[in-house]
Amino acid sequence: MNNHPTVAAVQMASGPNVDANLIEVERVIGAAAESGVGLVVLPENFAFMGKRDADLLPLAEPEGEGPLQTFLARTAARFGVWLVGGTIPMATASGERVRAATLVLNDRGERVARYDKMHLFDVSLPGADERYEESAVIEPGDGPVVVDTPFGRLGVMVCYDLRFPELTRRMQADGMQLLAVPSAFTALTGKAHWETLVRARAIENLSYVIAAAQGGYHLSGRETHGHSMIVDPWGTVLAQMSRGSGWISGRIDPDYQAAVRRRFPTLEHRRLKCG
Repeated sequence: MNNHPTVAAVQMASGPNVDANLIEVERVIGAAAESGVGLVVLPENFAFMGKRDADLLPLAEPEGEGPLQTFLARTAARFGVWLVGGTIPMATASGERVRAATLVLNDRGERVARYDKMHLFDVSLPGADERYEESAVIEPGDGPVVVDTPFGRLGVMVCYDLRFPELTRRMQADGMQLLAVPSAFTALTGKAHWETLVRARAIENLSYVIAAAQGGYHLSGRETHGHSMIVDPWGTVLAQMSRGSGWISGRIDPDYQAAVRRRFPTLEHRRLKCG
């Protein structure tokens, strides 16, 4: 068991001070790496959570350059970890909106994949005076991403994407074995649905899920649910953190996953195909 790779989910309560957020990210990744973690997943909006969604616009970075992209590359290389870089705002052609981009970097700091959040959180929460309209500021991504890593074939989805299982089914067709989910669920929706959705994506795809969340109170007045989780292919919660800043870890066991898929071959029993 000790030979199996260890993965981590980072949890934060990010604010509008980018430098302060990055200092915290670097501290937590360093501690995780020192403990032997090989893959780290950051939460959505790890570097910045402002008072309004529109506050993201001035932070938009062009493809391949910018302080946040440099930070992720430098940090992955410094600590020798694979890094799923939460989300950062990336520039669009129009300049009127951004892409919420998740960059995947290897342990040399080289970018190996980019996923842009596809499903945007445009909702009014039932029973609460809360309204969100991400599409006013964020442009949706174009398609799923699955990438080879030393830990297995890694798929990526972001927060609201969790509610669309056809996305993971499409990634499953591309050989997904583990799923990274940078998130910032609201306190209300998180309490109602977070654990159910995370465990469901693990169970139905017989895959490991590493769900890194924002968890706490933010200067904007928003409250996020937290409860970052690592779940195995049988739906067992290997680790969870309720609120605040820190990290959790769990081991990936490819032999166990292969045995579960062989003995409980639900993926082979599908009658309808997605994607």
